[in-house]
Amino acid sequence: MTIIQNNIVIGKPVEDVYVFLADLNNHEQLMPDNIYNWSSTTDEARFTVKNMAKLALRISQRVTNKEIVCVPAEEAPFAITLRWKLEEETARATKATFVIEAELNMMMKMMASGPLQKLVDHQVNKLQEVLG
Repeated sequence: MTIIQNNIVIGKPVEDVYVFLADLNNHEQLMPDNIYNWSSTTDEARFTVKNMAKLALRISQRVTNKEIVCVPAEEAPFAITLRWKLEEETARATKATFVIEAELNMMMKMMASGPLQKLVDHQVNKLQEVLG
């Protein structure tokens, strides 16, 4: 299992961060420029990664003010889980950790680890930008 993650502290209460992340409609704001054909509902998102693949994700679990877990809604090139973990730092600050867990063979790991780390870094920074 390959685990890629990053975190950031956002100057918002944990409830506000959770409400934003629990709705996949909001995740388009966190995506990098190479994502297009975005369509979403509260529970599911579909998009295309430029020069790569079409993906469909759905929220498989919500733990209020603690965690949001996304998994592929359709067959994906490899098993992957995207997880936002939230921790209250103070009444007005939340630590948000974005974790990607992927079943990658050695070749896929060499090819995908860099882009996945870039995605994680981009999303935590965009979350800070959008909510901060």
